[in-house]
Amino acid sequence: MTPLEKIIIDKIKKQDLITFETFMDMALYYPGLGYYTSPDLKIGRKGDFYTSPHLHKIFGAMIGKQLEEMWEIIERPSVFHAVEIGAGAGYLCKDILDYLKTREIFQSLNYIIVEINPVMIEKQKELLSNPPNPPFIKVMTRRGGERGLLDEKVKWISSLRELNNIRGCIFSNELLDAFPVHVVEIVNEDYPSPTPLPQREGVRGRVKEIYVAFDGNKIIELKQDISSIDIINYIKEFSIDIPNGYRTEINLKIKDWLKEISEILHEGFVITIDYGYTAKEYYDEERSKGTLLCYHKHRMNENPYENIGKQDITAHVNFSSLKKWGEEIGFKTIGYCPQGTFLISLGIDEVITELYGNSLDYESEILKIKGLILPQGMGESHRVMIQYKGERLPTLRGFSMRNQINTL
Repeated sequence: MTPLEKIIIDKIKKQDLITFETFMDMALYYPGLGYYTSPDLKIGRKGDFYTSPHLHKIFGAMIGKQLEEMWEIIERPSVFHAVEIGAGAGYLCKDILDYLKTREIFQSLNYIIVEINPVMIEKQKELLSNPPNPPFIKVMTRRGGERGLLDEKVKWISSLRELNNIRGCIFSNELLDAFPVHVVEIVNEDYPSPTPLPQREGVRGRVKEIYVAFDGNKIIELKQDISSIDIINYIKEFSIDIPNGYRTEINLKIKDWLKEISEILHEGFVITIDYGYTAKEYYDEERSKGTLLCYHKHRMNENPYENIGKQDITAHVNFSSLKKWGEEIGFKTIGYCPQGTFLISLGIDEVITELYGNSLDYESEILKIKGLILPQGMGESHRVMIQYKGERLPTLRGFSMRNQINTL
């Protein structure tokens, strides 16, 4: 039994049972022992999963290109905040800065990484201080010596609350899919319950929540009454009509996350790139087991109760909730589409020519880049949404081909 597993079991014993959301939160974020807070966290070839920046550095270049367009739209402010939440190993940051280092925006750029894991911060600093080719830009100190771009352009914080009244862009890649979720199941009318819920509009049968308990030997699941009326409100809000036996996830934390961003963003954009669907797709009757998955050493499984603290636990994002809740607090939804479509619309062909047009490795680079844009890779599984806060009515090149806002 791992130390974290013991802590979770002790909590269960004190409370009899905990919601799956509480379990997932502890498994991923318990200080020093959770998956994302552990000093042993590894992402990439030696870890449990890849992200787009691991596949090819052109992904970071394209995000840099998008930031540049946003800077132009809000009239080139002298300070443009680029806030990356959860920077992983730091590859996205490095690739963005490497692409923008010779452009006008670079002098205005204030790059901030929001990171809760001290070990990952050190890994990010090491990467940015000693990057592989191409060489990182250097700047001169007042004493005449050289120092890395890191000291000039990147700042680390542990919470968005450390920022205030910023202009720029707040962005994330595969962040929201790791927010702890409630897991619910629709049960038959005759399912035994000490305090049965009345029938709710839009739901066939009773809504039960999945709780985590301990039977003396192992962690088990129990179906009990919901822990919060917000779950029922969510089901009604997104007109979810699902049959008996249907199991799925509900992510309520996205709402608080958007409010937190709104409080610190004076004007600018929010880029969200993640696995996900519209509400209609997410809660389709054919997706009867939900989307919850675990990743351990590049292998996928459906058992969150093994390798506790040592494996990632994810659930797809309901992008309809991101749009609706964002608009309720003043965000405008600029666009939504698959990652591949977004990158092509934004001009990835131009950047490929710019970076590799005269390279002997052109064909091999193209093969790697295809994984970012083709439907068989991340081109279709990952979706891009951009929201805006401010008085303007901006349009973005990345959504010029196939903006799917109307599906949300």
